Amino acid sequence: MSPAHSKSESVAEALDAVDRGVEPARTVLRDAVRALLTELSARAPGRSVEVRIPPFGAIQCVAGPRHTRGTPPNVVETDPMTWLLVATGRLPWDDAVRDGRLRASGVRTDLTDYLPLLG
Repeated sequence: MSPAHSKSESVAEALDAVDRGVEPARTVLRDAVRALLTELSARAPGRSVEVRIPPFGAIQCVAGPRHTRGTPPNVVETDPMTWLLVATGRLPWDDAVRDGRLRASGVRTDLTDYLPLLG
């Protein structure tokens, strides 16, 4: 099995755990988060938005002005489970923002044009 295939399998495995009402294993959730971040960076190449999913990963994506120093002006941050749900279309972006589960600051941080990342 190729590494890329394993990572996409992690997303399916994490979603299966969610569907069964259990927390995905930490390593499965980590690999799923990283796979989804990799897919986002492929769909939205660039360096104007920083997407942070602590403690598992962070990327820069979306075309536009590149940030080089200090705190980036466009930041998206959430927890791993919320990212899994938002990135796969199980939780709408607007609901996650409204409920405070996802923080998006900056004019370029609305990622809904790139979501969901599967299918």
